[in-house]
Amino acid sequence: MTVSNDRKEGPGAPADEGTTILIDRKEYHVPWRAHGKIVLTGLQIRSLAEPPIDERRDLFEIVLGGSDRRIDDDTEVEIRDGMRFFSAPRQINPGRGRQE
Repeated sequence: MTVSNDRKEGPGAPADEGTTILIDRKEYHVPWRAHGKIVLTGLQIRSLAEPPIDERRDLFEIVLGGSDRRIDDDTEVEIRDGMRFFSAPRQINPGRGRQE
């Protein structure tokens, strides 16, 4: 699958050229497949980001009005226009706290 973060808009743009998603607040364009829907794995979504999201970070789908959903590398996601994803450190190392 060829993916681009360049988007053509306005007159002359193909009518059914694909969809746009956000990963860590950056817009990426994903072209439609022949059957009209796009299904990507978590690993494929990670590879769309520039730079790609590495294995030290988790990937989440933002779910409006609900809990955000963690997307594992082998999780299949049906992509819809405007979907939003974010990455976060897989392991958080808290500070040592206040020293007295």
